[in-house]
Amino acid sequence: MTERYTRNPNQIVMYTTEYCGDCMRAKKFFDENNISYERVGLEGNPEATEFVTQVNNGYRSVPTIVFPDGSILVEPSWDELRQKFK
Repeated sequence: MTERYTRNPNQIVMYTTEYCGDCMRAKKFFDENNISYERVGLEGNPEATEFVTQVNNGYRSVPTIVFPDGSILVEPSWDELRQKFK
């Protein structure tokens, strides 16, 4: 089971909202590159919303993607995601 709400999960965790264009783009990147991740929606999930606002200095920015190495990407571009996986 994936550890959630931590800066060091045991797999990639992407915090999203249902209709976020940046979230859809990040999901497409992971899917096209066969990269495993867990999607955690903020809708109706106060614990996820609190975690996202905490790591983003009070902002509810999505997607917030947390990696097992402790790094976090927020609203990354396709190029930023590509760089992360080089």
